[in-house]
Amino acid sequence: MNIKKHIPNVITCGNLLCGCLATLFAFNTVSIPNKIVMSDNLVWCAYLVGIAAVLDFFDGFVARLLKVGGEMGKQLDSLADMVTFGVVPGAIMFKLIRLSSMNELMGIYDGTKNYNVFIYYFYGFSAYLAFLIPIFSAIRLAKFNIDTRQISSFIGVPTPANAILICSIPLITTFQPIFLEFDVTTIISNIYFLIGLTLIMSYLLVAELPLFALKFKTFKWADNKIRFVFLISSLLLLILFQFIAIPFIIFLYIVLSIINNTVNKNEIQSRN
Repeated sequence: MNIKKHIPNVITCGNLLCGCLATLFAFNTVSIPNKIVMSDNLVWCAYLVGIAAVLDFFDGFVARLLKVGGEMGKQLDSLADMVTFGVVPGAIMFKLIRLSSMNELMGIYDGTKNYNVFIYYFYGFSAYLAFLIPIFSAIRLAKFNIDTRQISSFIGVPTPANAILICSIPLITTFQPIFLEFDVTTIISNIYFLIGLTLIMSYLLVAELPLFALKFKTFKWADNKIRFVFLISSLLLLILFQFIAIPFIIFLYIVLSIINNTVNKNEIQSRN
């Protein structure tokens, strides 16, 4: 029995285990009106997704290193990603929107906000929009498995990047840096911001947007300039701004990809 070929799959199963535990934490979170952070459960969800993202990177890296990649590993990876980077961020966003909508409904009940039938029901059912995230994540992963253009790069925002962005919200609200002069939680916990983020990221998951992959075939600078620039910049942002840097890192990833695509197109045109 060749144990070596099963090592990447064991790492992938670790990713799936993190996703299962994070799902359990998310749906066991109790919504408390007038509290920005519902409980430590969502923070633990974010930690577990972070661990899973590391495992998701290393399963492919180890498979390439050991030269044991195959269709089994590819399918298992997608199934694990669907849970960890599809279902979990959807559950977290559901809880975040539900909490925000409860705060808005409390304003109607205590008379500080005007009653409106449409707005009342909108607040009541808006949280279910969060499940667009797992739906579009499933479409994203299915497209990835059959799209031959995505062997060394991505088309659309990868599900781990989307999940990390959403998981950053409970981290930012819990560990907001003391040097900030304004309360960032008033922005990112706003129901319209959360719904807007859900719709935008659901679209970007399946958008025809070429993005570079963090796959290192070698560690030579010439072959990985864009990756090294991104990783170094991300590390500096995290050191300086802590968890609040995560949304900016995802934005940087998209911007660098666009710049990289433009440079590569210009190089190809100049050669022709």
